[in-house]
Amino acid sequence: MRTFLLIAVLVTAATQAAATTLERVKKTGQFTIAYRADAKPYSYQTDDGQPAGYIVELCREVADAVRKAVGVPVKVSYIIVPGDQRFAAVREGHADILCDPSTVTLERRKLVDFSMPTFLDGASVMSRETTPVNRFEDLRGKRVGVLKGTTTERVLRTSLAALGIKAEITTVRDHREGVGLLTSDKIDAYFGDRAILAAFLGQEPLPGFQVAQQYFSIETYALAIPHDDSAFRLLVDGTLARLYRTGKIRTLLTKTLGRLKKDQLLDALFVIHALPEK
Repeated sequence: MRTFLLIAVLVTAATQAAATTLERVKKTGQFTIAYRADAKPYSYQTDDGQPAGYIVELCREVADAVRKAVGVPVKVSYIIVPGDQRFAAVREGHADILCDPSTVTLERRKLVDFSMPTFLDGASVMSRETTPVNRFEDLRGKRVGVLKGTTTERVLRTSLAALGIKAEITTVRDHREGVGLLTSDKIDAYFGDRAILAAFLGQEPLPGFQVAQQYFSIETYALAIPHDDSAFRLLVDGTLARLYRTGKIRTLLTKTLGRLKKDQLLDALFVIHALPEK
């Protein structure tokens, strides 16, 4: 009897693990979106506790497509994930999709799958106007903050090492902590995605601080989804392709990021991935 029960448990677990995202959503009526609280303008929590941002809006479009695909009422839930646990949330089944500015890398593709690209940005640095940082060499001997477990941290460490520049690096769990360390004079500069740093300058009174115009890296963002789920990935990519093809992506960009300057690389990204239905 014990052997029979053990086999039954193992078979049930294997069946659940093998179920695709759409099959499970149809059965449970639940679709879970993971997002970040501190990655404005891409993925953040508003003052009244609501998820918001450009990439969150993309995932709302995906959620609508999921509802249509499964043909049953679906409740969409949101969970906040810190930067260093975001991929685990998808890998371990706590969320169906990760909606934040995640850069696609080959190493990360061992953990999760990725949709087609959603945006292009890059690393930059926030510093005091009296001691501006505009290049890696300006970080020599400085105290530098960076979000833990990100490609931005990797770019910072490898670039400083390659240039032979010594700096004291402090890792943080979210951007608010990093900017707080900078404004309280516990670090000299904070390294992060440029649009996120610019958003902090725009939303909070930070006189005497600046964000460098220079990009220290180029990052390609995409939505993280579970491995080995071709049906769900096709739905996600199909949703993004329709947004790109119809031009609705521009409406979402203006709604969440404001009117952006003409960017040929971003335009090319949308054109290349505006795949036809047939």
